[in-house]
Amino acid sequence: MGARLRTAGLFLLLTGIFVGFGWVIGTVFFGDWLPMVVLFLVLAAAMNAISYFFADRLVLWTYRAKPVTESEAPALYRVVQRVAAMNDLPVPRVYLVPSATPNAFATGRNPRHAVVAVTQGAFRVLNERELTAVVAHEMAHVKDRDILVMSVAATIAGALTLLARWALWGTLLGGGSRDRQGGWLMYVLAILGIVLVPFAVLLVQLAISRSREYKADHVGAKTLGAPGALADALEQLEYRNRQNPMDFGSPSSGSLWIVNPFRGNWLAGVLSTHPPIDERIRRLRLLEKGEDAY
Repeated sequence: MGARLRTAGLFLLLTGIFVGFGWVIGTVFFGDWLPMVVLFLVLAAAMNAISYFFADRLVLWTYRAKPVTESEAPALYRVVQRVAAMNDLPVPRVYLVPSATPNAFATGRNPRHAVVAVTQGAFRVLNERELTAVVAHEMAHVKDRDILVMSVAATIAGALTLLARWALWGTLLGGGSRDRQGGWLMYVLAILGIVLVPFAVLLVQLAISRSREYKADHVGAKTLGAPGALADALEQLEYRNRQNPMDFGSPSSGSLWIVNPFRGNWLAGVLSTHPPIDERIRRLRLLEKGEDAY
């Protein structure tokens, strides 16, 4: 129920922001807010439907992920099947991301439609013990049914980023409104689009992501019975992702990955959707000693 409420909250957030944009654009550009509010309400409904039914496909497409069969990746399948059985869950579809940066994520609407995606680099960096711990973390997301929330949040963030860019270009090009309400209103709209909307979405992602990452660490480590394996894997992944960040994909969906695959300036670090890696490792080391820090 918690995941459903969070998903509904994201849909309401998207609808509210779209309707608000429609009202401002209708008032400033056309002097009549109702037609634009109706239009943006329809767009929000379409975006909600796309987010719910196709968010996983959009994410997989963004990262060029390809499905692999058991014969093509027997070691990975063996790990995924083992962890799925430990969680009493259906075996998810397995995808491979063509990236040397070691990382992994899970997506899908529910456990019956779940996907576990692993980068090629993960096989070169992680041993089977560490890879199993990473998959256990991702299957914890599947078990908790928050993979839909994660995928929807990523899709909405991408959609609102596009909306912000549209507002910017609409302002720069004038949109035929300079003679109506004054140029300053258009620049207010641009500021809202460029700064406030992406920032609001990022804060929502941050709140969702940080709490769920701690929980997935805990559940995955307890299920596997090897907190140290996940701690070792996180140390490897964090170091490798800092040395060789991912050079394709979208930062708006960076919260899906087990560690942040994108590295930017200080602001990107402050607004990271992942908890501090040192704190995640510290809690796992305590759990390894028999002390529950969660």
